[in-house]
Amino acid sequence: LPMAFRDVNARRHIGLQQLSSLALAGRTLLGPMKSCKFIVDESTNQSTLICSAVRLIESLDLSSAAGQLLNETIQAQNKEFKTGMSTLLFLIGAWSNAILECLQQNVPVSAIVSVMSEGLNSCCERVQCLQISIHDVNKELCSSSVRPNAFKSKTCQIGPDSLLNPQNFPYFQKDVLAPEEVIPINSCSHQDDCNFNKCLVSPLAGFGSIASLVKPAGDKSTSVSSGSGVIPSSCNKQKLTHSRYFSTLGKSHFSSQQGNFQGYLSGQSADPCECYGLGHLAVTLSHGNQASMKLLQSIVAYQQERAEGSGSSQFNIAEIVTCCLLGLPESYSCVFPGLVTLVSPEQATVIKYFEDKPLRILLMDGDLTEQYRHLGFNRPCNVRTVLEHPSLQEGRAGDLWLSSMLDILISFEVNLVLVKGNVCENLMERCIANSILVIGSVTRDVLRAFGEVTSAQPVTYLTQVNASCVGSGAQVELWKACDGRAMDLGELVPVRIKVRGIPLLTAVLTTTVPSKMQLIEDRFWTLVYRLHHALNDEKVFLGGGAVELLCLSHIQMLAEQPLQPANKNAVKEFHSPWLVASATEYKSVVLQALASGWKQYLSVVLCNTAKAASELEACTSVDHHLKKAADCGSPSAYILKEFRRGDLLRGGSGPFADHGDGLKVYDNVTAKTEAWRRALDLVLLVLQTDAEIITGPKRHQLLNSHVSSEFMFL
Repeated sequence: LPMAFRDVNARRHIGLQQLSSLALAGRTLLGPMKSCKFIVDESTNQSTLICSAVRLIESLDLSSAAGQLLNETIQAQNKEFKTGMSTLLFLIGAWSNAILECLQQNVPVSAIVSVMSEGLNSCCERVQCLQISIHDVNKELCSSSVRPNAFKSKTCQIGPDSLLNPQNFPYFQKDVLAPEEVIPINSCSHQDDCNFNKCLVSPLAGFGSIASLVKPAGDKSTSVSSGSGVIPSSCNKQKLTHSRYFSTLGKSHFSSQQGNFQGYLSGQSADPCECYGLGHLAVTLSHGNQASMKLLQSIVAYQQERAEGSGSSQFNIAEIVTCCLLGLPESYSCVFPGLVTLVSPEQATVIKYFEDKPLRILLMDGDLTEQYRHLGFNRPCNVRTVLEHPSLQEGRAGDLWLSSMLDILISFEVNLVLVKGNVCENLMERCIANSILVIGSVTRDVLRAFGEVTSAQPVTYLTQVNASCVGSGAQVELWKACDGRAMDLGELVPVRIKVRGIPLLTAVLTTTVPSKMQLIEDRFWTLVYRLHHALNDEKVFLGGGAVELLCLSHIQMLAEQPLQPANKNAVKEFHSPWLVASATEYKSVVLQALASGWKQYLSVVLCNTAKAASELEACTSVDHHLKKAADCGSPSAYILKEFRRGDLLRGGSGPFADHGDGLKVYDNVTAKTEAWRRALDLVLLVLQTDAEIITGPKRHQLLNSHVSSEFMFL
């Protein structure tokens, strides 16, 4: 096999240069004030708006070996956590540049690998003091929101006699809608459907649009007039901020309103923590993503109310799905119990026939096609296959299968079929002609949710169906927007499938900008997974750059320590006295290189949030805090004090310098530390790769290129 072999110059490491250049494209995606990018498809000239490292990496040329490794690392972080990819991408670039500088100073590779790995492990242990339990987060936020003099700014105190008093809502936009023009999020056509529609909140409620909620049957809490658009609460609300790191909102239209609906739905509670539950945590993890935060608060409130009666988990990510609707304003985004999905206009005609009627439902855990076979299926060894995929357009065999499948559905009086995989188009057409609704590409979690409340049992093949497999109680209707209108979005029609008590919520995400749809969905799921991982970890990091600042301070302190002679344990670990001496000699240089990654991280975030005019000014601000932390004697105590004051890395200047409110933002623990480890592991892996072997047709292109002198052709 023809191959080309290239030696990598130790002082001009090709792989690290490639990582650095690829990561450079993601600098503007760091921090809460992300600068979105337009990705243009050259073949179709269609553009997509992105603000995540995952979407960026998918659009870059990753033909090199280093690019492929970078892609695998980003995808692994995304698959496991759905957050932390921008941090991961940035640190890969920053540490690649830092190691290149070490190579320029003739630092041995073995010393770089050992000292950097040791330094990162030391940082991960050091920052454990900045972790706070979920219980303490809720307790602190709730206690601060009921203290009468907690903040300098005016807080709203809501009571039964002050629902219509505009003075109690200084940050609520007045005269947006007249009382008779209040827009309901969803209206109930039947009394029995009211429980389906509670907890449906527009994400922009409190930003100028007034949301109304359907009061649950038997609720004894204070009622709300439909014209007031105000939801009562038993707690004062802490005014939280826009930015994950340094910014605050001076006149937020939502800060005094956010979370109020949750106390209403759950009933008036004497304990503020019980009243708001996970709503506080969702706000602190939102990192400025306000629209998604309101949707998540709706989901949390609904799930908490269900959990009180069933004893189930208070937040279950498996019970959440999304439906993206293009052509509606973003203010129409809301949450609905049940499944909202898109169907063809032909299927919509069947839905109109079934509207408000109880349906018999069948669940299929596989494809609804003739050639589908379940995983692990073994063909008989003594049978020879003449034709694998018979044409269903013509031929008796295909017609026979279609007829037999349709007969099964008709015989068991099935009205609705939810299929996990693909559906045969010909069978779909016959089902529509016989008033049977078939919906494909449904997730396993959706099947589980419908099976739980309808008693339907999933089957792999239609031939397995019996009477006990078919469930009942489902209802289907055309999805209606928040103003009560049924929507027809052209080629596809949104519909809603509901069952009383179903443990499933659909977040309907809307926008009028096609290129923004993917961005909105990515942001929503990022926030959902932040809350999910925070609850799994049962703890969070202090946010706002606190953890990175402590890492930077700790590494610089280690770098400034005087060199100590190697001990016997170190010699035993490295299996060579020379390696120990090398690591000790270059320890300060390598640790400073490691620290430069976090310093660049903080500087870029300061620049992205417009808290510094240049990276030089940002670095000066970071150095100022490092000096104050060192003078304090305990960097962690200094950082914790500044975090609680809300002054961390603000520099005492800017439009919010005199703002008295504390900034409470938090980060995931495991996702952040794993992003650090993955970034360093990838950089060190590429560093230790001393050769690149290229096979295939590209060898001939290289032979005739201007870089052919760098290769040895085999």
